[in-house]
Amino acid sequence: MGRHQRAETGGLISFILCACVGAIGMNLYLRYAPAIWQVSQRRFTVCAGIVAACAVVSFCVGYISNSRSMTLKNGWLAPIRRIIETLALSTVYAATTFLSSFALLGAINEMMGTLFVGYMSSVCAAFAGVVGYMTFVQAEMMSAKTLASLLPFFVIAGVSVAGLTTDDPYWYHNNFSQLGDRTTFAATMFNSTLMLAGVCIIIVSYFAVSELLTTERLMRLWHDHTRDDPNRGYDIPHFVTRMTVLAVLLTLSGLAFIGIGAFRYTPHNLMHNICAKGLPFIMLLLFLLLPWLAPRIGKAVMVVSDLVALVCAGFWANMMLGHNTLTNVEALAGLLFLGWFIVFSRQIAAIEADRVTMQLVRHQAQLQLEDNGEGQSDDNAQIDSDVDASTGTGSQTVPMSITANVTAGTSIHADAHKPSTAMPESRIASDR
Repeated sequence: MGRHQRAETGGLISFILCACVGAIGMNLYLRYAPAIWQVSQRRFTVCAGIVAACAVVSFCVGYISNSRSMTLKNGWLAPIRRIIETLALSTVYAATTFLSSFALLGAINEMMGTLFVGYMSSVCAAFAGVVGYMTFVQAEMMSAKTLASLLPFFVIAGVSVAGLTTDDPYWYHNNFSQLGDRTTFAATMFNSTLMLAGVCIIIVSYFAVSELLTTERLMRLWHDHTRDDPNRGYDIPHFVTRMTVLAVLLTLSGLAFIGIGAFRYTPHNLMHNICAKGLPFIMLLLFLLLPWLAPRIGKAVMVVSDLVALVCAGFWANMMLGHNTLTNVEALAGLLFLGWFIVFSRQIAAIEADRVTMQLVRHQAQLQLEDNGEGQSDDNAQIDSDVDASTGTGSQTVPMSITANVTAGTSIHADAHKPSTAMPESRIASDR
């Protein structure tokens, strides 16, 4: 079986195992848990926790089994790095599945009411099975696009659950900080969502910067600085400095989200304001400096970044004039930043796909040149044997066909050393 078939087969096995674990675990909880833990929200929390645990285990098995770094052939650094990546990615999946499952359970409970209690085990099994299948397949076929697409799901799910379960129905009249400025379940959910969103942003940023570094390294390795080089003259100057600034800004944006959730306004108003009011400045720097920080990103993304900055500035000015609320401005800025971050991550994934395609084409071209070289060696051997045979019979004239073969062989050898003109150009070269 190929890679995709193995992923689908493993996903089906994961579905069955996770569904069984979900059904058995939820049945045991409903039967043996004390009465204080039988209230609706705690049941939903346990059910979502079981689903998240199944997602984490399924993802770790799929991600590690597909890795070739879990050996000591290249030292300890490679497996340690792979383990850290696995734990970081499993954190993203755990947060996504937990918050999304909790939100769905709350919505189903609103529709079915008390009848939903009798179906908790079945629903938990269904959720765990589906999540186990999806996480295993995505772990086998992991890409930056998949990872970035997870970000809005659990952010929207977490904020929605917090807004629906809060005991303050007028929180939106002030700002989003009021939603998390309590010790209730809704406030804890909101703050946890923000902190996990910050962690996810930092993790995705790490993969994005790593891909940009890999692409630039290979581009410079493939350059021969000749007229036939499609990438000639497009080395990015001060590349390390640009990547350092980009990594710092993306990390600071993630830390700002973490700080907003970790420091509630009432006891830690100074730290909360630093994180909340510092995030727009970080966003503005990212949007305006993007052409310099990541010049391989498409120009359309750069234009969209500038438009996002203008829209946020316009809404802020409208709020200062008294025509809008701070809650709406914060919601718009947060959603636009998450949307921009998803687009940015998918652009990185597109660069990765182009790089992989270029590597395959270069590898195929190299194999073709090697095959041509081996075939020419066989032709030369045949020519030598024909010449020896004709000399042995007393003939002093080399046949015309042999001379043609020698001439053709010489031209093949000459062409074999020329750079391939069918090599695909990089995005920078093709854009120019």
